[in-house]
Amino acid sequence: MKKPDFRREPSRLPAWGLLAACALLLAGCATDLPHNTPAAPVPTQWQAPLPAAATTAALPHDGKLAGLSRWWAQQNDPLLVELIMAAEAVSPSVSTARSNIEQARASRVASGAAMLPTLDAIGSASRGRSAPVNRATPPITTTLEAGLQASWEIDLFGQYAASRDADQQRFDGSQALWHAARVSVAAEVATQYYSLRACEKLLEVARADAASRAETARLAELSTKAGFQAPATAALARASAAEGHGNAIQQRALCDLDIKSLVALTALEEPALRQKLADAPADLTRESMAPVISVPAEVLAQRPDIYNAAREVDAAHLEVGSARAQRFPRLNLSGSVFTTKSRTSASTQRFDTWTVGPLQLTVPLFDGGASEANVEAAKARYEDAATQYRASVRKAVQEVEEALVKLQSTAERNEDALVAAQGYRASFTGTEARYKSGLASLVELEDARRTLLAAQSNVVALQRERRSAWVALYRALGGGWTTAEPPVPPLVSDVSAPVTPAAITAP
Repeated sequence: MKKPDFRREPSRLPAWGLLAACALLLAGCATDLPHNTPAAPVPTQWQAPLPAAATTAALPHDGKLAGLSRWWAQQNDPLLVELIMAAEAVSPSVSTARSNIEQARASRVASGAAMLPTLDAIGSASRGRSAPVNRATPPITTTLEAGLQASWEIDLFGQYAASRDADQQRFDGSQALWHAARVSVAAEVATQYYSLRACEKLLEVARADAASRAETARLAELSTKAGFQAPATAALARASAAEGHGNAIQQRALCDLDIKSLVALTALEEPALRQKLADAPADLTRESMAPVISVPAEVLAQRPDIYNAAREVDAAHLEVGSARAQRFPRLNLSGSVFTTKSRTSASTQRFDTWTVGPLQLTVPLFDGGASEANVEAAKARYEDAATQYRASVRKAVQEVEEALVKLQSTAERNEDALVAAQGYRASFTGTEARYKSGLASLVELEDARRTLLAAQSNVVALQRERRSAWVALYRALGGGWTTAEPPVPPLVSDVSAPVTPAAITAP
């Protein structure tokens, strides 16, 4: 049996022991770059304590990323939730994010495996003869060998541990980006859905307005034939009716485009989607979202992009430590176990061997500055990751504050929009009565009608803008929010019901 190298030469044991002891001592001297999480550039108003009565956006789903999609179930619109789920199932961005998770998981496993011993099975077979010069030809020899060979680089200075931890950070970040993709898809579907619902409301207004103009044109034509009005008046009425009909057709086309956009997002069949929309009409005047007065700074931690940016900072910091560890000695241990069988025509021999060692310590002396350059490059990546993190926080603050400004703006404009719509409706009704009595011209009537149509359209546009602001806040907060407050009452009343043709009678 073949003995290990260091057992055959016992005198070397003290030297190897001293070498290993020195290496372990050096391991305690390994240093790393001090890691301080970059300060988040959060406005002071986000950091100040809030009054007890204030309603703040708390971390949804306990600050965890697993339940982002459940937020939409609180909006009391099952069709919207169904569309969001369908879109996420076929979204290429969600699929890409899922693939990135698997790649990050594989990288983490590979980097963790570098810290473990490797074990290889080796087998070989040979056949031949060898003979000294001027000797009889020896028999042919067949040699079979099989065994196991192991090697292990002991991670004295944490090089591989740092790489493994860096890959773990990126794996966590890739999971956050998967949630970010889901949030983005949900926001896109919701925005398109609310746009379609607003378009349908505007289509109702446009169709009723077109019908009203057509009735006015019919009455003007009768009045002109009876000699009560000039032909120019009838021509104006016909032009107004044609304009109203064209507006209705244009609005219908816009709604068709919104439906096709939803079809592309959700991969649903268009007839089925149209049927679902018809069976589940939505009311944009009712809101189930809880009010948000202010946002605490902690809410930024739940944003997937900021979470991923923080993980990138941690990963870059760990890679600095890994690069520094490459400049220190490396300790390797290897060993093997083999069995060999040699057979000739005359005899068969078998013998087993095993070895433990060598225990090898490699001390870098000169590499032309490559290791120092690697450290400096890792530090530069760390600084860049910290800069990107701060930029992500600033962007998040901007998006949240912009969404809150838009929500505040729509709330303040709500009353003005109601007053304007009601006032223009009253003006149109009075002008219509005067026109029927012959006290107002058709020009005045059409001017009042156009003003009323603009006011009604403005109310619907305000509803759509407010819904878009809610969606923007959902995206800016990383997937919604939770409050203890009950849902708010409707902020916008339904004032868009136009004047129907049945309300118009012949003079």
